[in-house]
Amino acid sequence: MVGAGVIGLTSAIVLAEAGYRVRVVARDAADDTTSAVAGGLCWPYLIRPYEEAVRWSLRSLEVFTGLAGRPAETGARLVAGVTADAAGAAGGERGPAPEEGLGAWYAAVPGLRPARAEELPPGCGAGWWARTPLVEMPVHLRYLERRLAAAGGTVGVRPVASLAEAANGVRAVVNCSGLGARELVPDDRVQPVQGQLVIVENPGIEEWFTVADAGAEDAANSTYLLPQPFGLVLGGTAREGAWSREPDPAVAEAIVARCARYFPQVARARVLAHRVGLRPARPAVRLAAERLPDGTVCVHNYGHGGAGVTVSWGCADEVLRLVRDAVAPA
Repeated sequence: MVGAGVIGLTSAIVLAEAGYRVRVVARDAADDTTSAVAGGLCWPYLIRPYEEAVRWSLRSLEVFTGLAGRPAETGARLVAGVTADAAGAAGGERGPAPEEGLGAWYAAVPGLRPARAEELPPGCGAGWWARTPLVEMPVHLRYLERRLAAAGGTVGVRPVASLAEAANGVRAVVNCSGLGARELVPDDRVQPVQGQLVIVENPGIEEWFTVADAGAEDAANSTYLLPQPFGLVLGGTAREGAWSREPDPAVAEAIVARCARYFPQVARARVLAHRVGLRPARPAVRLAAERLPDGTVCVHNYGHGGAGVTVSWGCADEVLRLVRDAVAPA
């Protein structure tokens, strides 16, 4: 297994719990991956193809809902929230149109309904209310590492120069290298989508909120608030092709200002931290098997964009199916 982010660790767990001997190798420890700085809302975002993404997301929704019964251990909680349309018509019996391609997700999420007027902040005409998993990623990653170890899997931190190197002495390679797939495969269709977040002291916001904000400067900006135990996560950005992991103070100021349009108390909240992550985006997720030149089967599982957490368990089940088609457990 190459990669120790949420995609790699969940895939490793599913394989190990099915009886395979699993060794994870990764350039970065889990706490240093993009997964560690993810906002953690279970909702398909920046991912294609839609049909498969919805199927993977619904499987993950099922798993995270079960894990939410032990939030201190797993990092998963069920939290109510609203996804709104700033340009929508007044709220009521019908919410705004579902996001493009995600109608099946809206139809399947338990309890999802049009938001009532009192559930929408000023400036939002319509929206959808739902109770979905919100995952505290540093806690969740440590949970995944413990669960993998309990199933007999191991994790080693070292760079992997090639898939041929990863295949040495194993019966199958699973490539969950995320943005690293650009060089490892190589696959230049994998591109970074930079996301910047601001963490502030929570001024009392208990529900998550996202909005399709027609007032944003461009498609690279977004507006969302995610209440986590460590603080209120304010977002964000989606800057394609940007490689910097350094927070931009001007961008951080703009993020706070956008969030304060809907929740003015945020403007006075003390800033606790700034975070930047590089989402591994691709025109479509690559989740498929191939044979390497030496005959070793390689299952690719990368290119999940901004939905790695959301689709992690569904994709892991698919990895197991593909590996089973090629090799039996030891």
